[in-house]
Amino acid sequence: MMPRALPLAVLALAAAPVLSGCISTVAKVATAPVRVAGKGVDMMTTSQSEADEKRGREIRKREERLGKLQRQHDRHMRECNEGDSRSCLKARDDYAEIQQLMPSVPYEPR
Repeated sequence: MMPRALPLAVLALAAAPVLSGCISTVAKVATAPVRVAGKGVDMMTTSQSEADEKRGREIRKREERLGKLQRQHDRHMRECNEGDSRSCLKARDDYAEIQQLMPSVPYEPR
């Protein structure tokens, strides 16, 4: 009985490196659904920092728009004071848009 066990032991030792690859593949296949589901959840949810960055970008865009409108309003008012009636209408429209945009831009004391 002993002589027969020895070749089986040698065969098992020789097959160990080959089987280790199979074991790691089985482990990868078994955990794949969990990894895929986790990646899907990450893609579908927005982290707090991503939400903050998005809000910051939106605020900067509104601030840029407000600055542009204020410069246009100033220019149109100068032209209006010089007698250009169309610039008076444009200045009024600029002012109305500024008033609509102001509540959405946070106040930052200097």
